Amino acid sequence: MEINKDKKYFVDFVLRHLWHKTSRLYNQKANEYGVSISVGFILLNVDKEGTPSTQLGPKMGMEPTSLSRTLKTMEENNLIYREADIEDKRKVLIFLTQEGVDKRRIAKQVVLEFNDHIISSIPKGKLKTFFEVAEKLDEAIDRELNN
Repeated sequence: MEINKDKKYFVDFVLRHLWHKTSRLYNQKANEYGVSISVGFILLNVDKEGTPSTQLGPKMGMEPTSLSRTLKTMEENNLIYREADIEDKRKVLIFLTQEGVDKRRIAKQVVLEFNDHIISSIPKGKLKTFFEVAEKLDEAIDRELNN
């Protein structure tokens, strides 16, 4: 592939384009179960021992106001509940309800099926190269962030 100034060859354009399509796919699947992609990702990131809400936002790249709104909706829909941390009462831990655990199983299955589909569609050597390039991109972005 020859690199030129056409936008389809800019790394950030390709990354954003692929994420947008992936996000649309996940939202489509999530909607079948009455949730959103944000809810699905939260369900997948809440630990059995509880997760501080302050850890969820940065882990998922969500702004605090969006996270608060999503958590409130999840609580209203009986997917999560909140409890004060036993050791530090200032911390609030998020836990999954049984319904949340059930939806988490579905979200995990959707993610695994999507990954299996992608992995089976790309030759192993090219997939290995993809992950190597992704690691280099991650390092390059970290360097830019730290400048």
